[in-house]
Amino acid sequence: MTKQNTNKVEEKEVSVEEKLKALYHLQQIDTQIDKIKIIRGELPLEVEDLEDEIAGLETRISNFREEKAKFEQFVTDKLNAIKESKALIKRYEEQQLNVRNNREYDSLTKEVEFQNLEIQLSEKKIKEANFRLESIDSDINEANERLEMRQQDLDAKKAELTNIVAETEKDEKELESKSRENESLIETRLLTAYKRIRKNARNGLAVVQIERDACGGCFNKIPPQHQLDIKLHKKIIVCEYCGRILVDQQIADSVNEAEN
Repeated sequence: MTKQNTNKVEEKEVSVEEKLKALYHLQQIDTQIDKIKIIRGELPLEVEDLEDEIAGLETRISNFREEKAKFEQFVTDKLNAIKESKALIKRYEEQQLNVRNNREYDSLTKEVEFQNLEIQLSEKKIKEANFRLESIDSDINEANERLEMRQQDLDAKKAELTNIVAETEKDEKELESKSRENESLIETRLLTAYKRIRKNARNGLAVVQIERDACGGCFNKIPPQHQLDIKLHKKIIVCEYCGRILVDQQIADSVNEAEN
């Protein structure tokens, strides 16, 4: 007999009642893990959001500094251009003293006027650039202040999360180990169904007990015949409204007694 056939025989030898107990026990363990995660609340997400915001602020500050460097270089270039224009004006004015006719004088005069206009334009551009530099400095200071505040918030949230994790980590690891052990006792088909139902359930409950003739997950009434079938433990029955696996008080009591 092959290994695959052996597994099939072993699965058939496990009663439905034992399967229901294993599923309910797994649910109890996973619910405890969920409660630990609820204690942590939104802290991990808050930490992640703060880290993203800080990274964004750092990128923004870096971009501002790059822009500032470009404007500073622009101002330097314009100051050099003004020096060059002044040097040309001085040369042209010296040449005017040695012209041979009015045409040469007028030509040099136009060159002087042009360089003066270039100086005025450069000075205007420098003024605009300096105005933008002041604005960038203000933006950098504002971003740095926000960055410092967000960094303080992040440090506080991380410290809070670290304390909570330290308090619950041991229990969570033990429960996760128990969860894996119980998963190994459940056939693949059932385990896959359990995980699918649990993933889709808002409260993470895939296996629920009947409470006051109703489903313990969605609280819809269960027909008497279905309740009888559930108590017989002959087959696995799911709620026709929410799809959760249903167990009776006997299964729940049996698992709880075994745990205690």
